[in-house]
Amino acid sequence: MADIDNKDQAEMDPADMEDVEEVEEEETGEDENSKARQLTVQMMQNPQILAALQERLDGLNGSPSGYMESLPKVVKRRVNALKNLQVKCAHIEAKFYEEVHELERKYAALYQPLFDKRSDIVKAAYEPTDEECEWKADEEEELTDEMKEKAKLEEEKKDEEKEDPKGIPEFWLTVFKNVDLLSEMLQEHDESILKHLQDIKVKFSDPGQPMSFTLEFLFEANEFFTNTVLTKTYKMRSEPDETDPFSFDGPEIMCCTGCTIDWTKGKNVTLKTIKKKQKHKGRGTVRTVTKTVPNDSFFNFFTPPEVPETGDLDEDSEAVLAADFEIGHFIRERIVPRAVLYFTGEAIEDDDDDYDEEGEEADDEEGEEEADEENDPDYDPKKDAVPPAECKQQ
Repeated sequence: MADIDNKDQAEMDPADMEDVEEVEEEETGEDENSKARQLTVQMMQNPQILAALQERLDGLNGSPSGYMESLPKVVKRRVNALKNLQVKCAHIEAKFYEEVHELERKYAALYQPLFDKRSDIVKAAYEPTDEECEWKADEEEELTDEMKEKAKLEEEKKDEEKEDPKGIPEFWLTVFKNVDLLSEMLQEHDESILKHLQDIKVKFSDPGQPMSFTLEFLFEANEFFTNTVLTKTYKMRSEPDETDPFSFDGPEIMCCTGCTIDWTKGKNVTLKTIKKKQKHKGRGTVRTVTKTVPNDSFFNFFTPPEVPETGDLDEDSEAVLAADFEIGHFIRERIVPRAVLYFTGEAIEDDDDDYDEEGEEADDEEGEEEADEENDPDYDPKKDAVPPAECKQQ
């Protein structure tokens, strides 16, 4: 058979031989492309590789390309003129954000009467009227009058069986527990204190003063501390950095200051007492030493790390401040304006819906990739298929 094959091959036209070689080369190329595609997919599914790639891209961000160096001197000169224009744009943008801050202050005064009424309802200082309490929930839209009346009677019966609660108990504690960003800060020993939290207010800096805002946490009288208000002030900057004007992207929090909490003796949850045994080197006697150390608590929020005049912080302090700034901004922008929706969980559902949409988009992209492969005339699904596991006799 080998002789016959060699004979047939020898009798083949040279042009046919070239065709055979080309086909083999094409098939080999397709195999390599398929393997490369599979390898790419595997790499992109590896979180460590993705993190390293992102770090590399972040390092490249803002780094000059060789193109600028290749430009003629006269063109570089004109590009510098454009950069100067860009700096002026950044200063105008800073003025824009200053006016936005003025608008926030103006509308905060319009919102405040509504927030005050919300607070009065929560702490039982005001009982809303029947008209104010009417709310058509989505599930009630299709209910008949008879079903609505029946549901109303059942609710009244349940209310009669329970004690009449005052206001909306544990309103702000429930808000905090419903929000991941805040619930991560809560410890079990914080909850009994936050049950006394009656309101959170946002106060903006006065006109003509440096840009800042203050969060005020209002507490009813309690056994834990004598303060009625705990404050946290965030100082902001809304002007381009002279050393890096192109990095300006709106106001940024520069530092924050808390307040002193006047704890009742033995009630300070930010500290804990531990006992350690110490052995004397010479005599070998053992003694027990009591030591006070910091304790995890939400109320550490009111004693943030101090930023030195040099602005230099260690990594731990930087991480704490970055998280602190994020929390302060979130309370101001989301929690205070929409507190009832975080209490009911509706705002949380909206956030979850946003993530679901991103997931659907990713699924769509995967579907598009599959469709592209199916429409590719050179695509061979057999080559991408995972070979079945080899069966072995036991």
